Amino acid sequence: MFVTETMNTDLIAIKPETKLAEARALMLKGKFRHLPVVDGDGKLVGIVTDRDMRDANPSSLLSEEAYQKTLDQVMQHRIEEIMTKNPLTIAPYYTLQDALLVIGQRKVGALPVVDEDGNLKGIMSTRDLLRAFVNVMGIDEPGTLLCILVTEKAGQLKKIVDIATEENVPMGSVLVARYWDKEKRAIFPYLLTNNVVSIKKKLLEQGFELLDPMKWYLEQLPKKKG
Repeated sequence: MFVTETMNTDLIAIKPETKLAEARALMLKGKFRHLPVVDGDGKLVGIVTDRDMRDANPSSLLSEEAYQKTLDQVMQHRIEEIMTKNPLTIAPYYTLQDALLVIGQRKVGALPVVDEDGNLKGIMSTRDLLRAFVNVMGIDEPGTLLCILVTEKAGQLKKIVDIATEENVPMGSVLVARYWDKEKRAIFPYLLTNNVVSIKKKLLEQGFELLDPMKWYLEQLPKKKG
């Protein structure tokens, strides 16, 4: 799935000369955490975040009167003075996986989507990504997540799917963990039913090992050095 299918296109963009006071009001009203900054031609030139706005606030160590006076002065500055210029962007042909990797690697909360001419087309935030993956994985429907340990050999996933098919249980999604140990992987099917007794029984009869998904997750966390 491409980011153009899930990105936010109902954008409010501001200009470099926009005062901080106006940008802050827009953020508060729309509950935005990011505001793209465009020039007169609609080309992206920067982005401002709620953190940028907080960092621009005067010190809380000031007296209430001095704080308010300084804040009023600060809010008259232009957004170009605090925005991130030439921000990290992605292209419309990026996939959800591409966007997720970029956000994870670069540790940003949102990615403006621009075309080859630099025109702003949308913005992809972590919230948009989460909503998209919930939809793709089908976990917005009631169901049950299983954790199945399998040996590292071909045909294991097919066996699981065949068992679900025999039990007439639809799957919302299937995830496979990259590593369990040298000879095993963990498969996580999301079954669109809460009645999983019979399918669990068949999986065990086929020699599969079942784990509680949360137990599996906790075992993957880095161990504290004692």
